[in-house]
Amino acid sequence: MSISFSKIAVLAVLSSAVAITTGCATKRATSEVVVAPLGIPGGQAGYTGAVMVGNSNAVITGAENIQAVVYFAFDSSEITTQAASVLNQHVSLLNSNPSAGVVVAGHTDERGSREYNMALGERRAQAARDYLAAQGVAANNIRVISYGEERPAAAGNAEDAYAQNRRAELSY
Repeated sequence: MSISFSKIAVLAVLSSAVAITTGCATKRATSEVVVAPLGIPGGQAGYTGAVMVGNSNAVITGAENIQAVVYFAFDSSEITTQAASVLNQHVSLLNSNPSAGVVVAGHTDERGSREYNMALGERRAQAARDYLAAQGVAANNIRVISYGEERPAAAGNAEDAYAQNRRAELSY
């Protein structure tokens, strides 16, 4: 009986050693988080940067004559008086062309995690969309997308560059 007990003990020790040396070898040293971009309209697999709305030449020409960017304060998605002034120009264009569509892309500066910046960019784009809709623009004609920090307007890590990157851009 002592021979079979010692065999079992040896097998248990060997099994534990194998499990310890190989069982943890497949674990990754770092964690990986996959974050899908927020707000990709129409169930698209990804946004390539191409215009996602089909507007008439009159709408596109009209949009070229108005400012297409609204800016936000640090860590904010609140529409300021200045942002409302810019958005009101888009309200006029969109309300006079009820079938026209617009894409609102939210952006952030580089501070914060990728996940946080994607969410903040989404909130900024949604705030602009909500403002336009509250002024009578058909909500189903407004598409929202967030780029977070991925498409900066200005390079650098000074406040003036950060201020240019905290924005929502409207495109036709």
